[in-house]
Formats: sequence, C-alpha cells, structure tokens
Amino acid sequence: MAEIKLEREAEAAKLRVYIGAAPGVGKTYHMLNDAYMMKHQQGIDVVIGLVETHGRKDTEARLRDLEIVPQREIPYHGVSLKEMDLDGILFRRPQTVVVDELAHTNVPGSKNRKRYEDVLELLDAGINVMTAVNIQHLETLNDAVNRSANVIIRETVPDSFLKRANEVVNVDITVDELRNRLRQGKIYAPEKVEQSLANFFRKGNLNMLREISLRTTAEQVGNQASQYRRVQGLEQAPIPEKVMVCLSTRPGTERLLRIGARVAGRLASNWYAVYVSRPDEDKGHGDPEAFHRLEEYQRMARDLGAQVVTLSDKNVSDALVRYAQQESISHVVFGQTARSRWDLFLHGSVINRFLSEVRDVTVQVVPMQTAKQLRKG
Repeated sequence: MAEIKLEREAEAAKLRVYIGAAPGVGKTYHMLNDAYMMKHQQGIDVVIGLVETHGRKDTEARLRDLEIVPQREIPYHGVSLKEMDLDGILFRRPQTVVVDELAHTNVPGSKNRKRYEDVLELLDAGINVMTAVNIQHLETLNDAVNRSANVIIRETVPDSFLKRANEVVNVDITVDELRNRLRQGKIYAPEKVEQSLANFFRKGNLNMLREISLRTTAEQVGNQASQYRRVQGLEQAPIPEKVMVCLSTRPGTERLLRIGARVAGRLASNWYAVYVSRPDEDKGHGDPEAFHRLEEYQRMARDLGAQVVTLSDKNVSDALVRYAQQESISHVVFGQTARSRWDLFLHGSVINRFLSEVRDVTVQVVPMQTAKQLRKG
C-alpha cells in the first residue's frame, strides 16, 4: 500500500480516497484500520456512515469499537431498501466519516442520485470523509475495462472527483496474491470463483488494472503538486492547454467524453464539451430520442468536469473552427462514423475542414459505432 499526502489550500473538510485495482485488494480493510487508529490513538471523532463487508470476516472484525450511524430505510416497489443516512450523519456531525462503495447508485427517493454526491455534501458541511473505490469505476476508464474484461461497468464516478482529494491511498497487492485470495473464498462465494478467474480476474486484465491504478494515482499527485507550486509562486505557470470535445446526438458519444476527460486529466487542463445547434433544429420534437441523448451527454460532461458550450450556427464546421481559434484550443476530440464517398462529396467533412483551417492543434479522431452496431453489441 502506497500512501501519498498532498498539500492543499486550507479547506473546511478533507477527503481521503482509497483506490485499488480490483475487488479484494483490501481497500475497505485498510480504511477501517486507519479509522480505528484515528479514533483510539489520536482521539478523532470517527463514525461509520456506510461499510459493505461482503461477508469478509477480516473486514467485519475491523468494525469493532467504531460507532455506526444506522442506515435509513427507503420504500421502493413494495420493499424496504437500506441506504446511508446522509441526514443522520449531518445531524451527528462527526469530525470524520467513513463512506464505502463510492460508485454506488442510490435508491430512487434518496436525497442524491449517487453516493459520491452524498460525499460532496458531507464535505461541504465541513465533515472529513474517508472513502474507497475500484479504479474501473472511474468514468473515463469505462471503455478500456469493457475491452479488456468484456465487462460493462454501469456505476461510475467522474474523474474530476479525485481532484477534490487531499490524500490518495493506493492499496496494491500482486496479481498472484489477489487470485489466491479469490480461490480461498475471501472475495466471492465459492460458486463464483472459477468464472471470475476466467473473466475479470484474468492475469492480463488484473495487470492492466493494476498499472492503470498506479498511473492514475501518480498523475493525480503530479497534477496537484504542480498546482501547489504554481499557487506558491515556486514555478512559472505554463500556457494552459485546452481540450475540446465535439458533441453530437449520435449513440456512442459518451466514449468521446471519456477520452476528452482523460486527456484533460493528463494535461491538468480545462476542457469543453461543444455542441453546434442549427437554427432550424426543432429541439427534439422530430427526434425525441436524439434530444434525450444530447441532454444525457451534456449532463455526463458536467459530471466529468467539462464546461458545456452550445453554439448556434447553420454551418457546424464554421462554428467549431471559430470557437477553437477564439479559445486557443490545443486538443480536439472528434467522433467519426463510416460514410460513403457520395455523402462526403455532398456534405463535406467537418474534420477535414477543421484540419485545413486550424493550426497547432492536436486532433484525435475516434471511430464510432453506428446505432445498428451498438444494438448488435
């Protein structure tokens, strides 16, 4: 386990994030162990907001002598489901609260849609938070994990959430040790072991996730250390890079957003999700599904830390070229579907026009599946 502490400007509350490459590496165990020592050795008022032990005895044992704020019950479709009691924690007002399973989607009827939004509310209220998440739940890694493990991760956390962290703790064990834990029944029930070893817990997939986890933590530290030095006047701030993702209503555009957010994260830069609306658009009345997709893409872009921009122009190419030049954009992400030569002749190519007009810009063209391909997949 490698712990990296980051200096930040004074804030009302601090966030510590425990990151791991996969379930079973010991994130929750280490988080609870730290919470126990904070309470009994440092006298800090620590409570458990929510912890999922998944029946793991070592993890359950670490809950000893730690106050637990009871979960609240929410009626849903005739049954009663339990969720973390956000209001109960706010009323209790501990110095620090432990909140597990950061990527969890709350039951409908909860105060916030996602648990990470609960965490942000706790931080805004001046309560320190310790939380844990697996690296594959970061939004921009969704596509990479899907390709490697053939698993769709539906519960995600925007990468921008990590920028709020004061401390990042990477909980790391070897791939062989993790697979042994799985075989010993310390992660999943026995009937799930062989299937897991052949799929998500394949050596190749775990090695990839472990590498990404270490690299992501290093990038986070480097970005914040650089920011701290600039704030303190220890180095001259470079000319900021700017990333633009060109939005459309096509299915699959979320992949462009993940890539754009990833590029912006590496560059520690601002980024923009830009959509060009033609004056004759009917705001979704002719194609309500497309209009709904656009709203979802813009919401996702905001969650990932982008500034959402809508331009109005009868010519998409003109609008994108003008905006990139005005804002000194340095990186652009386009999506491209297969088109016939006749279609290109009649309507031209936005990408080709952009490349001919804008200089000193890195352009990344991402192949996009058609709606038919997505349905088959």
